[in-house]
Amino acid sequence: MAKKLYVGGVPYSSTDADLKAHFEQIGPVESAVIIMDKMTGRSKGFGFVEMTNDEDAMKAVDTLNNTDFQGRKLTVSEARPQERRF
Repeated sequence: MAKKLYVGGVPYSSTDADLKAHFEQIGPVESAVIIMDKMTGRSKGFGFVEMTNDEDAMKAVDTLNNTDFQGRKLTVSEARPQERRF
């Protein structure tokens, strides 16, 4: 089962492919998405990566959290479920 990771501190110039390639150093990645602002079309500086298996996901958290990625320090943690909005 895939595990979703939250990735903060993503450089605004990074692409989904850049993020995916960075995490593929650890293991297979199902998806990597940088969240974009709907109004400006600019990156919000965070995204989500789905790793193929739980072991690689935990290794990615341990290995990539607080490390440099294209000049910015990443924050990597297990994603929490989205809170319901009213």
